[in-house]
Amino acid sequence: MKFSFKYKKLLRNKYFLTGLVFVLLLLFNERNSLFDQMEYKRNLKEAKEKHLYYQSEIKKVKKEKEELFGNPKNLEKFAREKYLMKADNEDVFVMIEEEKK
Repeated sequence: MKFSFKYKKLLRNKYFLTGLVFVLLLLFNERNSLFDQMEYKRNLKEAKEKHLYYQSEIKKVKKEKEELFGNPKNLEKFAREKYLMKADNEDVFVMIEEEKK
């Protein structure tokens, strides 16, 4: 296959060759390659999503904390439900359902 005159002329053009070398350098330069830039952008997006998730979780925890420490009865209710605590003068019975055969 022979190159046409148009392609030969293009390959001899110093501006085209300089631009081609520049594009290849951008693609494959170790530290700043386009592939690495795409990965950095993806990582940034994931970090922003995590940041938003943790911000919403912090708001939930703060709200729960205000409810919990705002009223002593809520504190007792929380301890009983979450940590299965009991008062000194009461007994707790745990009932386990057996599977039917």
